[in-house]
This record gives sequence, structure tokens and C-alpha cells, in this order.
Amino acid sequence: MSLVLTEEQELLKETAAEFLREHAPVTHLREFRDREDAVGFSRKLWKEMAALGWAGIPFEETFGGAELGMAELGVVLEECGRNLAPYPFLSTVVMGGGVVAAGGTDAQKQAILPGVCEGETILALAFQETGRFSPYAISTKAEAGSDGFKLSGEKVFVLDGHVADHLIVAARTSGTAGERDGLTLFLVDPSGEGCEVIRTNTIDSRNTARVRLSGVAVETSAVLGEIGAGADLLDLAFDRATVAVSAELVGISTEVFERTVTYLKTREQFGVLIGTFQALKHRAAEMFCEVELSQAVVLDALRALDEDRPGASRLASAAKARCSDAASLVTCEGLQMHGGIGMTDEEEIGLFLKRAKVAELTLGDAAYHRDRFAQLTGF
Repeated sequence: MSLVLTEEQELLKETAAEFLREHAPVTHLREFRDREDAVGFSRKLWKEMAALGWAGIPFEETFGGAELGMAELGVVLEECGRNLAPYPFLSTVVMGGGVVAAGGTDAQKQAILPGVCEGETILALAFQETGRFSPYAISTKAEAGSDGFKLSGEKVFVLDGHVADHLIVAARTSGTAGERDGLTLFLVDPSGEGCEVIRTNTIDSRNTARVRLSGVAVETSAVLGEIGAGADLLDLAFDRATVAVSAELVGISTEVFERTVTYLKTREQFGVLIGTFQALKHRAAEMFCEVELSQAVVLDALRALDEDRPGASRLASAAKARCSDAASLVTCEGLQMHGGIGMTDEEEIGLFLKRAKVAELTLGDAAYHRDRFAQLTGF
């Protein structure tokens, strides 16, 4: 199988690259950071991206989607990585929208997915409760009553939770923290009584939220999928999101590598271009190899998800482990080869390093996914 983009994907890549360079370059992120913007991204620009069809890439045409696949969405996410574009693809399109599309009733899909495809609706998946990614370490309780459930617990690192129109909350209807069985997903109104959403910031100038649930009442019709079987939906969402983050990491690594090579070709030391130094050539060559390997494994993982291949989950973990390691090496090397100016806020290379670190820790770092890969392989 040839691990190259199709003609349609190449065209999508060119369109995304041109649009993001013009409308959402790295200076765009700086603007939101410096003025401490309440949203963290431009809703107007998000709707423009939706009008281009990006927000609806993986959804059925019935709901206004393009009915394409993760491979096409990965192309857009790679370009977002190259520009550090802080838009809610991961929270709304991949995780939140993916869960609704896979487990929602017809009424739930019709109520939510058209808004997602139009860029009007923001979703956030509230599942994480610990400092590190642990998919089933969920203690939030869902107590059944005569007319629904009451949710109590606390979530952390809820991506785009501060602006979400709907929260998708993972809670326990049975079992204890750490068990896969007994999890149920609920649609929750973040403005409802007993739900407190507290905005938090990460080092990459993105926004997350802490969500506190104090007896939040939800009707039975708010359940997504089957009661007690929410882990099936979470597993699917996590695999897709893991590869989506990996695609963004590829974009980050590619951009940093290209910027670093340009710098090596123009920066002089002692009257000599530093790009002629053999040691720096070797380091740049290693960066290039890491970027190429990352691109290949991500494209294979994206296609495996679209084709529902056996072993797709294992490939998702392989991609995240490979891309996390590669982005860490490439961004650190890039910063070092930029010298002292690379450490300043004036130079953008440090912003890529910060985003790479947060993306690496999102949905499990390299160590987590190497361990998961080994388990899925039978070790």
C-alpha cells in the first residue's frame, strides 16, 4: 500500500494550508493569548472553516456533513499543527461529534450534528478525572431516579469545555473507578443547575475546563448509547482522537523542521553559515527522518480507522508513541539550533515546543501508548 495522499487529499491540503496561512497563522494564536480572549479562538473563523466543509468531514450528508473519513480530517489537522490554529476540531468534531454519531439516537443526532457541521455548536467530552490519561479511572456517579439520573463528580482537562454548548459526561452507573464496565455517557447542559464550569489555561495558550457536577439532573433521553456500555463509545472516540492529535503533531514537527533548516541556511557564526557545520547537519538529518516516519505511520493509522481494519487500535497507539517522541525531539532540537533567540517569546519556535508537549500528554503520552501497543499485541 502506497502511503501517499490521493489527488483529492492533496487538493484539500493545499486549500487548508492557504486558508490557515492567511487567516490563522501563529500570530493569530498570539492575539488571543495576549488579550486573554474569553473564547480562545474566533467563532467567526470557525464558521468559515465549517463553510469550507471541514467541521463536517466525518459526518453523514444527512446532517450536513461531507461523509469523508479520518484521512481527510487528518490532512486539515496537520495544517492546523503547522499554524498552531487553536480550533475545536478535537473536542467537537472528533470526540464529541464522534460519540454522538456512533451512539446517539436519530433524534440526538438531528438535534446536534447539523449544528456541529455548520460551526454553530461546540461539544466537549468530559471524562478525565486524574492528572494523567487513564480512560476508565472514572468515579463520577450517575444515580438513577424515577425520571432520570443525577450526576455528581468532577472532571479535569475538558477540552474547550469553557465554551461548550453541550457536555458529554462519562459517569458510573455501576462498578468502581478503573473498571471498563459500568460507564454511561450523558448529554449535559453546562448552564444547568448544579453544573459549574471553570476555565483553565495550559502552557500552549489553549483553553480547557474543570467541570464540577453537584447532583445535576438529566433525563433518561440524555443517555448516549447503552447504559453501562459507554466504554465502547469512549474506546472508539479515543482511538480516533489519538490519531487526530498525532496528525497535528506531524504538522508541528514538519513546520519546526522546515523553519530550522531555513535558519541554518541564513544564520552566520564567525562569518560562516551554521548550516555548514557537520554536527548540525547530522542533527537536522535525524529530524528529517523522524518527520518522515511520523507522516507514514499517521497516514496508515488514519486509513486503518477508515477501513475498520483489525489492529487499528494498535496502529493508533503506534502513531501516538512515534509522533510524541518525534515532536519532542524535533521541537527541542529546533529550539536549541535557533540559539538564544529560540528561548525568547519573540521567536515562535518556543510556541511550537509548548504545544507539542501538551499534545504529547493529551490522551496518553508515548510511554502509555507503547505499553498499550504491547498489550494489544499480546505481550
